[in-house]
Amino acid sequence: MDRRSGFEAVFLDPVGQPVQQRWADAAMTVGFEELPPVSAFPVIPGRRWGPGLWWSATTGQHVAAGSNAMRTQLMVLDRDPDVTGFAGRPVRLLWREERGRVRSWVPQLFARYRDGTGLLADCPSHPEAGGDRAVKAAEEVSAACEEIGWTYRRLAPLDDVLAANLKWLAGYRHPRNAGRPGLTPAVVEAFARPRPLIEGVEAAGDPIEVLPAVFHALWHGRATADLEAPLHERVLVGPAGWNGPVTAGGAR
Repeated sequence: MDRRSGFEAVFLDPVGQPVQQRWADAAMTVGFEELPPVSAFPVIPGRRWGPGLWWSATTGQHVAAGSNAMRTQLMVLDRDPDVTGFAGRPVRLLWREERGRVRSWVPQLFARYRDGTGLLADCPSHPEAGGDRAVKAAEEVSAACEEIGWTYRRLAPLDDVLAANLKWLAGYRHPRNAGRPGLTPAVVEAFARPRPLIEGVEAAGDPIEVLPAVFHALWHGRATADLEAPLHERVLVGPAGWNGPVTAGGAR
């Protein structure tokens, strides 16, 4: 397990038994987005937020999340149209350092892209989280991903306003918030040109019925707003692909 022989991967098979395999082979044949965590997320006493599950609008399934910072990054990826699947901690990477000692690291997050490539990522709550060990592991995992045409990222925390907006819109990500048949097309038509949110809502119908559908459309990118500014009733909302506002993109 060194750079000459390649990295190795450890993951769980369908019955929960650990499997160790050459990393390049596993990456090409294993659907990591379908696997459970290879090791549980730690529970840290005193933390306000512990491990939990995130319901993905992309897959309709739950994804294990180990921290609030990770949940926030899942929100970003769940809105990325190029992402088709996720998993929390599905694989452990092994390598041998120069002195012969075997090292390992479990990235917090895996995402599968539409073109078949993958993203391994960690979601630190601040840039220095994890210390030197995390920095050294990031170098090794980056090298492992580069070998097979994948990507590794330490995903930077989001701005507070952007994170708050995503959290709000995430509350409307479920299909039930699209409302009755015909409401989503009415919402899309109402924002075919940029206009204040409340004006488009009132043009589409009763605000009590329409607002959830508008937030659902904003989550799924059928309408667009500047998510780096606070959401309010006069925020400009435009059609999908509108270049006016700045929107939250994926991590690729």
